[in-house]
Amino acid sequence: MIDPLTLLAFVPAALALNLTPGADMMFCLGQGLRGGPRAALAADAGIALAILGHVTLAGLGLGAAVAALPWLFDAIRWAGVAYLLWLAVAALRAGAPAADLPAVRPARAFRQGLVVNLTNPKVILFVLAFLPQFTDPARPLLAQFLALGAVLALGGLVVNGAVGVFAGGVGRRLAGSARFQRWLGWVSASIFAGLAARLALVQKA
Repeated sequence: MIDPLTLLAFVPAALALNLTPGADMMFCLGQGLRGGPRAALAADAGIALAILGHVTLAGLGLGAAVAALPWLFDAIRWAGVAYLLWLAVAALRAGAPAADLPAVRPARAFRQGLVVNLTNPKVILFVLAFLPQFTDPARPLLAQFLALGAVLALGGLVVNGAVGVFAGGVGRRLAGSARFQRWLGWVSASIFAGLAARLALVQKA
């Protein structure tokens, strides 16, 4: 399906991208602090699934619509901004003593990771710009996109998961402190608000 030499060149490039701190890594960090390792891994899985979704859309050619229609790009982008701001407000409200703090369920963390990544149209534009450099036009494009996307998603799953698990371990050790819970609420809200601001300032080109 993919030339072994091409795959050999793609893997280190994808790993370098996975290791670069970005929105997905920060989201897993925040989920780990708030909900522990299980929530972090669930959010990480949601992000990985969303990346495969972006890759599938790009391979089917739907990403071209996002690239060509400014209103569609902006609609998805502002939906993502609104969702991240909603998460920021929820994090502030959750900054209560540990006894009153509801656990972040893995299922909820998974959904949030999925939605946050899917509502970032910059991801599909990145896929359209990056993956074709490693594809062969003479072969089925969708199959190549899916294979390369699986490598990219797997790398992100490992790297972001490790960050989230580490943050989750720290968060659980300090979970009994009311001061830490208040601080955690502000930190989580700042992460989500920062991601929202970053997405709001994104330009299509």
